[in-house]
Amino acid sequence: MDFTDVSLTALRVFRAVAEQGTFTAAAASLGYTQSAVSRQIAAIERAAGTELLERRRDGVRLTPAGRIVMRRATVVLDEIGATARELSGLPTGAATVRLGWFPSAGAVLLPRTLAALRRSDPDLHVVSREGGIPALVRALRAGSLDLALLASAPPFRPPDTESPPLKLRTLTERPLYLAVPATHPLARGDYIDMADLRGQRWIASPSSGEDRLMGVWPGLDERPEIVHTARDWLAKLQLVAAGFGLTTVTGSLAPAVPPGVRVLPVRGGPQEQRRLLLARLPHPPTEALTRVAAALRLAALDAYTPSTAPAQE
Repeated sequence: MDFTDVSLTALRVFRAVAEQGTFTAAAASLGYTQSAVSRQIAAIERAAGTELLERRRDGVRLTPAGRIVMRRATVVLDEIGATARELSGLPTGAATVRLGWFPSAGAVLLPRTLAALRRSDPDLHVVSREGGIPALVRALRAGSLDLALLASAPPFRPPDTESPPLKLRTLTERPLYLAVPATHPLARGDYIDMADLRGQRWIASPSSGEDRLMGVWPGLDERPEIVHTARDWLAKLQLVAAGFGLTTVTGSLAPAVPPGVRVLPVRGGPQEQRRLLLARLPHPPTEALTRVAAALRLAALDAYTPSTAPAQE
């Protein structure tokens, strides 16, 4: 089989596997069986005459040949998508930027950025999707995202070890804060002492991967009592408002806190910093990517911080 005979279906499956990181996840995203995905990958590798995916215990990784195929496949699939839109009468002249974002960025930063772009660049079309950090990084590598908002915590390691390294820009670096019920004794002052966190009840994200113990104050010198787990940040804040525990938040989330929550700094221990990163592949950015990146930077700098906030009662 010659590579020029590879089907569009095989290219789509190949991109999905590279983006999702496993055959199982790719099958679920496409609505295929895992065996169907395996057959498509086997076919495209036979046509290439070499392995395109390195099978690892923790998933798959593109080989050097796989990166070549992915780069070309992305162009082909994007052109097919543009053709489909043109045939259906949709405008194709406007530039499109595909933006990925980690969950809490969707509460404040993303809506502000899109609103600003609608005013300043009405012809610029941004399509976005939420994802965990590893999934967003894989999507960048697979070419199905142009930009990705990533969160980073100390020791601020690169989001992956693939080559070439992603181009990373720090939009902001700000301290971590604590969200507490407005009726809680800890909410009476303008800050919380680290020592007062002992014996508190916590609302955290499920303990897996990059979400491990997110919501519990880092460096706590006891085993935390986690009474509720939730991935959704707004759900966690509503649980705080109802008096069921404490959780950590970044300063940019302060505008999204519901009534009944105070967002306060913690003193008496190391200051926990969080970076907001904008990631892309290291090729020269288009004008559209540059404009979206600038809008994200401005929105991040303008994000609300608790130090200027009235208490939420």
